[in-house]
Amino acid sequence: MSSLPPKLTPTEYLEMLRAEQSSRSGTSESNADIIPTDLVTRDGQAADVIAAPPPPSDSSGERNGPSRSERSGEVEPSGGSSHSSSSHSSSSHSGSDDAGNGSEYVNSGRGGVVRKSRRPASEVARGDKHLTELFERVNALLGERAGDEEEPFRPPVPRSLQETGLTAEEIERLVMKYLLQRGAASGREVCSQIKLPYAMIDPLLNAWKHEQLLAHKGAAEMGDYVYVITDRGRERARRYADECTYFGAAPVGLRDYLQAMEAQSIAHQQATEADLKRAFSDLLISEDMFERLGPAINSGRGMFLFGEPGNGKTSIAERITQCFGKAIWIPRTLGIDGDIIRLFDPGVHEEVTDDEGEGIFDLSGVDQRWVRVVRPTIVAGGELTMAELEVTQNLQTKICEAPLQLKSNCGTLVIDDFGRQTMPVDVLLNRWIVPLEKRYDFLNLPSGKKIQVPFDQLIIFSTNLEPRDLVDGAFLRRIPYKIKVPDPSREHFQKLFEIMAPKMGLVYNEEAVNYLIEEHYEKVDRPFRNCQPRDLLLQIRNYCAYREKPKEMTPESFDFAVENYFSVM
Repeated sequence: MSSLPPKLTPTEYLEMLRAEQSSRSGTSESNADIIPTDLVTRDGQAADVIAAPPPPSDSSGERNGPSRSERSGEVEPSGGSSHSSSSHSSSSHSGSDDAGNGSEYVNSGRGGVVRKSRRPASEVARGDKHLTELFERVNALLGERAGDEEEPFRPPVPRSLQETGLTAEEIERLVMKYLLQRGAASGREVCSQIKLPYAMIDPLLNAWKHEQLLAHKGAAEMGDYVYVITDRGRERARRYADECTYFGAAPVGLRDYLQAMEAQSIAHQQATEADLKRAFSDLLISEDMFERLGPAINSGRGMFLFGEPGNGKTSIAERITQCFGKAIWIPRTLGIDGDIIRLFDPGVHEEVTDDEGEGIFDLSGVDQRWVRVVRPTIVAGGELTMAELEVTQNLQTKICEAPLQLKSNCGTLVIDDFGRQTMPVDVLLNRWIVPLEKRYDFLNLPSGKKIQVPFDQLIIFSTNLEPRDLVDGAFLRRIPYKIKVPDPSREHFQKLFEIMAPKMGLVYNEEAVNYLIEEHYEKVDRPFRNCQPRDLLLQIRNYCAYREKPKEMTPESFDFAVENYFSVM
């Protein structure tokens, strides 16, 4: 639940002004309000009031709370009319004003008559020249932004309930459960919670108030109200909560999700050599490794990364998604036949936030039910279980959690330490053998329905074991690329020390590194590993700090580090 006031789109704000002006011009005699004659209309034109009495006041002489029509500007008269109220005793009649613009005289019901303009609402709303110029400028800026946008998919703000794919009852469930927990909230706070436009929700709130499910607690800013749930509404909300406790962002339909994944598919992305070097800029990768990684990444299919432990398989796998760059849009939640599936996971998704400033306007033009995230890279290690690959439902809250492959769509899913999971390898392979071939998956929902969803990610199996010892030929055929991450050469090994030393706050000493290689590697026939320079330098830094010695690489410090590091290796 957000504590920040919800922002308005410029279009929404303009429509709100137009609605206020429209209601002013169309107010019936039963609800026309008369306000003090020293006020003028928003566009600077004085409305004619005939014998308007003063507003009611309390004992202190102060006026009682304004009515909704007064706050929204339904009637904003000023003095300047000298007609007598007795000459307009009929409920309403037509006449002409001095300027020749048609107008209608209506009995206010309080001893006064109001002349209402017949100008169209659109003309009234554009009466203020400065306001018109402002909105024209904002719309021009939004148009330029939309034209410059290179994203293949960007969810637009829904303009109607039909465009959301939701029904009024589905929205009612969310709002009632939210107010049941919150107690009271303004209409805009409700919209901020469920991520839908205020112009769409305000009529529903009024309808629920008419049904006595909600009540007004007080007035809020910009013509809004603070709503509280009634006893009748509370009883209904409890029934909704028994079915599912979720009351967050309104869900996105499966069809909209499928269209978004197709537009942002990782299969449509192509990584160049420059993209790879940018993504792996913080790692020391040989040109030969780049030549093998590039085609495998562009395939958009699965790959095996295998080799000895400590050579950087996991580090390579975690950076592959960065080759594709950019971010993607995913729904916060999916709604499928009444089941709520939570898709956005802050634990694995990194949200991309735009600096929109502190104004009242939301200039993004984006459906807030969606969230922009960095192309996901999800790593699952030895703790991976079959339950994480299926839709799971919390039996208490009735909220479903999306499986890992759904959360990683349009990104990368890394199965680290493949072969060391608690579940048998053949169980995992049998679960994915068809999705890897067809690039789509079938998920079973708690309701019993089975749905087809994209299996659109780069699957990377990282293992210290030989792939042929883990899986059979049928599965290996579906993983077209098997890339071995080799041990580093001597030159590569020395370069790693040169790169890592300054990061550890140590002074690089080439002679000390040569001593290490000759005495502790070549003499004992010990293989090089990419992780060892970092690990040995950490030992030296801690040793120097303890002995209060200068942080430098010496043969003595390497002797100490090797004795500790390789004592049982």
